[in-house]
Amino acid sequence: MGKNATYIKLLSAQVVSLVGTGISTLTLALLAWDIAGDEASVVLGIAFALKMIAYVGLAPVFGAIAHKLPRKPAMITLDLVRAGFIMFLPFVTETWQIYVLVFCINACSAGFTPLYQSTLPAVLPDENQYLRALSFSRLAYDLEQIISPLLTASLLVVLGFRQLFILNAFTFLLSAILLMICVFPLIKATPHCENGPLNQLKYGLQSYLSTSRLRALWIGYLAASAASAMVIVNTVVYVNQILAGGEQETALAMAAVGFGSMVVALKLPKWLEGRKLRGFMLLGSSMIVVAFVIAAQLPGWYGFIWVCLLFGAGMSFIQTPAGVLITRSCQDEDATAFFAAHFSLTHLWWLFTYLLAGWSAVMLGLSASYWVMGVLCLGSLLAVYRWFPKED
Repeated sequence: MGKNATYIKLLSAQVVSLVGTGISTLTLALLAWDIAGDEASVVLGIAFALKMIAYVGLAPVFGAIAHKLPRKPAMITLDLVRAGFIMFLPFVTETWQIYVLVFCINACSAGFTPLYQSTLPAVLPDENQYLRALSFSRLAYDLEQIISPLLTASLLVVLGFRQLFILNAFTFLLSAILLMICVFPLIKATPHCENGPLNQLKYGLQSYLSTSRLRALWIGYLAASAASAMVIVNTVVYVNQILAGGEQETALAMAAVGFGSMVVALKLPKWLEGRKLRGFMLLGSSMIVVAFVIAAQLPGWYGFIWVCLLFGAGMSFIQTPAGVLITRSCQDEDATAFFAAHFSLTHLWWLFTYLLAGWSAVMLGLSASYWVMGVLCLGSLLAVYRWFPKED
């Protein structure tokens, strides 16, 4: 893997753009708090629900036409367009402007992500190397969740949070440059691809949902999305209202989520050797349920840090092995359709949980909101236990 120049450049592009995105996610929460105050949960819930609408609606479309797109130029263009939209965020003064820009930025991401995910197994055809690459990708997400909040906390000492959006724009420009110097493998189209984008779209969704282990994976993502939504939407509110903290404390709490996830991502490839994925998905869902029960008691800093660590570890147990399950379930040339279906279907959960996290926190209070999301995750845990084949 270390000698695969294309993979190294792809991973570097991912890491750079992730750090920028992580900074923007946190600064977007601070922007919502600055504009809306105690109503920030609702603003963030709607903003990230729009992000999910872009993902759910557009990812399958991109997946359906991906075989007709020049993959490298398409990914570079999407990076450049995202950078352009992000440059407008420092000048936002109204909540509707947040909504429009978040939707446009993530419409580009809805095209970029399935293209990236389906390129990776073609670059690394060996399954063991691909599994390690998935672990590294998950580790990149986790390091972002640690580095970005800590970097943001440091930069906030000398810069206003609005100025940090500009840094995110430059990370996408650097990502585009790294992609420009990559050599992409040629991926052949299959007959169902040649029958048109609607046929490819239908093929990807039907094939994904007709595979029992992928249906279980999809249900498992409900727990991961519930944890993620509560972290992104309500951490800033919890820290300010319950813990009497501020911008830097919010950043540190989010860093704890990333640390919990990173520990699992580092160890999971070794733990998976000779073991079934089913048990790890059940473990991750269980950890998230426990975290919600603790959080519902509205603990102080010590307890809340444990909640953040459990959220991070639980999400990683569910999300890190997803790529292995998908690639085991399809042919190489079908990967784009399957990954696009996975991307879109799983983000339906985020669409639902972002709205639920924002609404329940404002209407019912934070404690009740954690209980609601915990019950949802318990249902997900029971469904995975029932539907994931024991002998798979």
